[in-house]
Amino acid sequence: MSQILRGYKSKSLAINGRQRAAVTMLLGVVILVTVFMTGLLLDEKTITTDLSIRNAPPSFDHLFGTDWLGRDMFARTLKGLFISIGVGVIGAAGSTAIATLLGVCAAMLGKWADRMISWLIDVFLSVPHLVTLILIAFTIGGGFHGIAIGIAVTHWPSLARVIRAEVMQIRSSDYVHISKQMGKKKAWMIVHHVLPNIAPQILIGFILLFPHAILHEAAVTFLGFGISPHEPAIGIILSESMKYLSSGAWWLAFFPGLCLLFIVRIFDRIGAKLRSFIEPNGSLD
Repeated sequence: MSQILRGYKSKSLAINGRQRAAVTMLLGVVILVTVFMTGLLLDEKTITTDLSIRNAPPSFDHLFGTDWLGRDMFARTLKGLFISIGVGVIGAAGSTAIATLLGVCAAMLGKWADRMISWLIDVFLSVPHLVTLILIAFTIGGGFHGIAIGIAVTHWPSLARVIRAEVMQIRSSDYVHISKQMGKKKAWMIVHHVLPNIAPQILIGFILLFPHAILHEAAVTFLGFGISPHEPAIGIILSESMKYLSSGAWWLAFFPGLCLLFIVRIFDRIGAKLRSFIEPNGSLD
């Protein structure tokens, strides 16, 4: 009887844990969509210059204060988060697509393809992401498209290695061997056996790539190789605020940086909860 009660208790705890994970993910998605849509729909008039209120500290009229040109920092931060989320989503999606393609090809196209792709993964992993990202973004010409392409091209190796290992396990399964005996081609097996089974890993990989993408975008933009200085990107805001921190205008860097870390933390939390929600043995705490 006691064993039955313990089993029932553990099962109810697992259900409650999954419910909490689902609520956490839903709340995070709602916050991200709200921030993104607010930045998208925000009127340009809210970030116009007004020299009469320049470098004003935070107040009820200007929650994040104003900058050296009298622009509202709350509106600029929302616009910057909109740009950063857009770059992060595009870059992470492109990087996930590259990782999926190369990981599947390495596992399914024979030893020669596996050696070549594994060598390519090792080459990219041997060079810091930030250095490669700066070189690619600078070569392309910077801007929104340059930094998004640079992130997509540089952030795929680790995920590709994970997908390759997953496909290797799937390739050795019984149903794949049966498909081979039935004369099915590799393309058919990839579509009907491989991709459906690695879809959770692809989704989790995309979500976990986003924090790296958005932070690297902000870092490259801060250094002057990313988004155009005319755009209110978070990296631009932080770079411009450095000249005014010594004069006591702490809010110019504090609030945008805090909001960027908050968005990154939300995405990281969604990824962790989704991974524990999908994996049977994952912790839901």
